[in-house]
Amino acid sequence: MLIELTLKDFLDKTVGSEPVPGGGSISALNAALSGALAGMVANLTVGKKKYADKEALMREIAAGATDFMCGFAADIDADSDAYDAVFKAFKLPKETADEQISRSRQIQEATKIATEVPLNVARKALIMMDLIEQVAEHGNQNAITDACVAMMCARTAVLGAALNVKINLAGINDKEYASKTAQEVSDLETAAKEREENLLKKISL
Repeated sequence: MLIELTLKDFLDKTVGSEPVPGGGSISALNAALSGALAGMVANLTVGKKKYADKEALMREIAAGATDFMCGFAADIDADSDAYDAVFKAFKLPKETADEQISRSRQIQEATKIATEVPLNVARKALIMMDLIEQVAEHGNQNAITDACVAMMCARTAVLGAALNVKINLAGINDKEYASKTAQEVSDLETAAKEREENLLKKISL
């Protein structure tokens, strides 16, 4: 499993000649790092007298950020597994008519899964941005730049995952699904950019 590799081994595997981990897994990693940073800011706020009135909120955010982090960590492998499934489907035999039909069906099924995994990453990362906004506004202001980096990582996760959705949509025959998903992805991208921009505008360094 990718998530069990050391950081160095993960980087070495990424820079290698294999197609995984690729952009989808890296997008999930960015989301996991975003959750970790948001949780750190919340935990740096807990126990500080200056932020005593935000104690309950920060504990809630810390727990939520940890849940996001763990979920996105699992998505790192889920994305690579989805890619492998598509690759295997394309290698299925296609000598007979029945084999061709079966191969085509499995390619479509695998491609749709490979679309849904990054789509779900983008959806969740956008939701996590709400949490990041809260910790940036109400959390320890000595760690405000960490909250901003968390937001940047979340933005990157959304946009990176969106790219992986788009490239997979090109191979899906269900045009209604493809059209609907493409519109959702566009909305996710726009919202992610706006939320990052709105937070950074509030910060004066």
